[in-house]
Amino acid sequence: MLIPKIVVIPGALILFMTPLLAGAQDTNANQQKQPVVVSHSSKIIEQQGLRFRDLNRNGVLDPYEDWRRTPSARAKDLVGRMTLEEKAGMMMHGTARSAGLAGGAGVGTGYDTVATGKMIRDVGVNSFITRLGGDPRMLAAEDNKLQEIAEGTRLGIPLTISSDPRNHFQYVLGASTQSGRFSQWPETLGLAAIRDASLVRRFTDIARQEYRAVGIQETLSPQADLATEPRWSRINGTFGEDPDLARRLVQAYVEGFQHGASGVDSAGVVAVVKHWVGYGAQKNGLDSHSSYGKFANFSGGNLDLHIEPFLGAFAAHVAGVMPTYSILEGAKVNGRPLEQVGAGFNRQLLTDLLRKRYGFDGVILTDWAITNDCSELCRNGFPPGERPSFGAVAMPWGVEDLPKVDRFAKAVNAGVDQFGGTEEAQFLVEGVRSGKITESRLNESVYRIALLKIKLGLFENPYVDTAAAGRIVGSPQFQAEANVAQRRSLVLLENRNDILPLVARGKRVFLHGVDSATATRYGFNVVSDLSQAEIAIVRAKAPFQTLHPNYVFGAMQHEGSLDFQNGDKEFEEIKRITAAVPTIVTVYLDRPAILTSLKDRAGALIANFGVSDAALLDVLTGVAQPEGKLPFELPSSMQEVEAQRSYLPHDMAHPLYRIGFGRHYPAKR
Repeated sequence: MLIPKIVVIPGALILFMTPLLAGAQDTNANQQKQPVVVSHSSKIIEQQGLRFRDLNRNGVLDPYEDWRRTPSARAKDLVGRMTLEEKAGMMMHGTARSAGLAGGAGVGTGYDTVATGKMIRDVGVNSFITRLGGDPRMLAAEDNKLQEIAEGTRLGIPLTISSDPRNHFQYVLGASTQSGRFSQWPETLGLAAIRDASLVRRFTDIARQEYRAVGIQETLSPQADLATEPRWSRINGTFGEDPDLARRLVQAYVEGFQHGASGVDSAGVVAVVKHWVGYGAQKNGLDSHSSYGKFANFSGGNLDLHIEPFLGAFAAHVAGVMPTYSILEGAKVNGRPLEQVGAGFNRQLLTDLLRKRYGFDGVILTDWAITNDCSELCRNGFPPGERPSFGAVAMPWGVEDLPKVDRFAKAVNAGVDQFGGTEEAQFLVEGVRSGKITESRLNESVYRIALLKIKLGLFENPYVDTAAAGRIVGSPQFQAEANVAQRRSLVLLENRNDILPLVARGKRVFLHGVDSATATRYGFNVVSDLSQAEIAIVRAKAPFQTLHPNYVFGAMQHEGSLDFQNGDKEFEEIKRITAAVPTIVTVYLDRPAILTSLKDRAGALIANFGVSDAALLDVLTGVAQPEGKLPFELPSSMQEVEAQRSYLPHDMAHPLYRIGFGRHYPAKR
């Protein structure tokens, strides 16, 4: 356990009142309670029996160090003390390097404190994404190490540490992080299937506690994208394709993470809603992480439908917004066609729409790597047989041919406050010195970033208790609640002859993709010979194609057909099993698969959005009911998919199952 050199007020929060600062017009009358103050290297200043951290070590209580003042006054004072280089560094949201082969991506179980420390000390970066996994106590200790380095800098500005989602089943580098010990819930699609805003709020309240326990103060979520294009590879992280449902659940998600409906506080986690806006209407379903998928299709307009889920985030006073990579073809703002550049460079989307029309005053954080140079490999992919490398990743769509300094300048002047996935602060400095950006414009962004750090309470105590992290993260209570959500999220599509619920005791079962030991605990007699089985239980995944294996993300993401194809190994096994014995099939829907070929083969057909074997068997054996309703419509054929319009929700003429469909078990006799 990491022991601080000075713990001024140990244990629980100690409360007592103090008079207002004499003559201070910016005193925060609502924040006169002594907070917990923890320091590892900076000294403590005592005034009127109260304690403060002397972060710049000058022996004077400066306004930004004084927790009695308003967050706004403190942030303004801090900005006034910063050099141009420090301001530029603060506008970077870098990657905390890890030890080991994947250090550049930050994947591993421990930080490379030399490499990360250099960015903190020399570049002034004080916001980082973490991709570490492993034991929560270790994560907490590692984050404390980085905060110690930050405390030793000139102004002692604490770090904001962010993360992609950690509490779900699917793991894709660049979209989510391995769950490790964090409580494991269905994907957000599964929460949408339950349609319960209070459950979403409870989920994110639990995730908030787990994040703060290990030293993470910012979540790069929720994904408010309206999933109107069924072929798109990022649907699993959304709340589906109904605008009203998505709006309600996005609002609840933000409220849970930020610890209330009034904006983030010292117990909260900054939520960054994404991806502003229109990402769910990707042209032909191809994703804008890659150059071949840079366009979203708004040939018929309807951008307002895609804005609606974000209104829930705005109602909850969301602290951050992340623009989409995509260029919106055919979209208009205020009656004028959009400039054909990615949203991170688009003043119409960020200033005219987000800031002015919707009044957003928080931090606009770009998605990762939008200022990188897009090389020939980035534009056209790697040669056949050569493994794609992350070194070629860049998403500067619409500004590929601009010099890098001009890309930074265009983004800042469009409204961007912070740049994700880069530490190249020198280009902002160059932009100011060349007159392409004003320093006053940088001051606006730095103020917004500093304000959030102050509201999070990081200037008083950026450290976490490693022992508490071990108790809180993935606690039995939290996981029990997550298990209930997993069960509730299952969508029963077919139940022929009321085959479900099953009577497990002694029943001979053949399993495909299900753990035999878990089935045995439920009373099944697991057999390996299909001819001996009375019933079979099969797990399957939504079909996909790898259409662009010569691109980094194209090699990872699910693209193309949603239909099960004859000759596919898994589908051939499903056909063999269902031909021999009554079969329960559950399909993991990261995209809305075409289940036409399974509907008549399966005795029971269940959609899932991330479920453990135990939670699945609870439902199959009647311990719990499947309560989910489809958060999107399921197509009947690829012809239906190709005929639908990418920008409109549930507009198929003949879906196999409509949005909101879901059966229940028959009533008990």
